[in-house]
Amino acid sequence: MKNFEDLLFLDEIVLQVKIARKAVELLETTKTTFDKIEVWGSIQSILVTAGNVSKILWPSDNKYKSRGERLRELLKIDKDNILSNRKFRNHFEHYDSRIEEWFNNQPSAVYIDLAMNPSFSGLDLNTHRGYNSFNNTLQFREEILDLNHLLEEMEKILESCKPYTLI
Repeated sequence: MKNFEDLLFLDEIVLQVKIARKAVELLETTKTTFDKIEVWGSIQSILVTAGNVSKILWPSDNKYKSRGERLRELLKIDKDNILSNRKFRNHFEHYDSRIEEWFNNQPSAVYIDLAMNPSFSGLDLNTHRGYNSFNNTLQFREEILDLNHLLEEMEKILESCKPYTLI
């Protein structure tokens, strides 16, 4: 452990998980209001916070790889933890390029976005971003992310931080 520096990273992880918790609370309230902005704002916040935790523990820059390894070892986090994969966060963060790619490859295809409970439509549509409020899963085209699993792993990491932080 690099003492103060590592404590700052752990404090940031704690902060990000707490922000995700607030986003989850807001997302839960949207199940009765169906406010589209609150739904997608909450989902985006969850993905960004998960991405921020991921970048601390799995830095993409080789200069910082040892930091990620050190912190994952300290917190006893498997290298293949769901947070190590930032694919869904990237789909949302780089949505502009996803749109370009879609229309370059399928210019006449139907384009449906921000679908609520898309699996219940019974149709095989080209849903780009969808949220299933019944099982808390997120869809990007044919890919599915279980937000419950993602959030559970964030909570486990938070618990691992407790001995080192003033939560």
